[in-house]
Amino acid sequence: MNESNVQPCGPAANVADPTKRSFLAALLAVGAAGVGAVLALPVIRFILYPLLAKTTEIQWSDIGQVSELQPGAAPMKRLIQVEQRDGWRKLISEKAVYVVQGDGGKLKVLSPICPHLGCSVAWNDGSGHFVCPCHGGTFAADGARISGPPPRSMDELETKVEEGMLKVHYEYFQQLVPTRQVLS
Repeated sequence: MNESNVQPCGPAANVADPTKRSFLAALLAVGAAGVGAVLALPVIRFILYPLLAKTTEIQWSDIGQVSELQPGAAPMKRLIQVEQRDGWRKLISEKAVYVVQGDGGKLKVLSPICPHLGCSVAWNDGSGHFVCPCHGGTFAADGARISGPPPRSMDELETKVEEGMLKVHYEYFQQLVPTRQVLS
């Protein structure tokens, strides 16, 4: 019998096959990893979306003509339309603001949200002060803190005048802190 024709049997029989098998195993592993990555992308996007998503800024809202907005001793309460876009949604809400006489006769606009716990502050003609109904915080006609638990004065909103129209940029502020910090 010629030894060159003898076929080995057992584990040594497939000496040439390990390269084919390892290639197929590697191909299967890469394919499975690719499919796993493709299926994991929506889950990762879902988890990270709140961290990466931003809404559009709140637009400037019209309060009224500057010539009409000359408050006397009492602040003027005005309702404004606040528009904000969030993806495909357009949110329009109505918010109250107070127009008051600032330093040098310049108009300033105050947020009616109490810096203590977020209750709506109202002007009281009888006392001549803003009063928070929740915990009795009082503020002067210009929004300065007089007494009570609020840690700071009423928050002033950013304003501008365009073509005689007073506009306000409505924002929300952090509560229970001594300095004004914008939330949105």
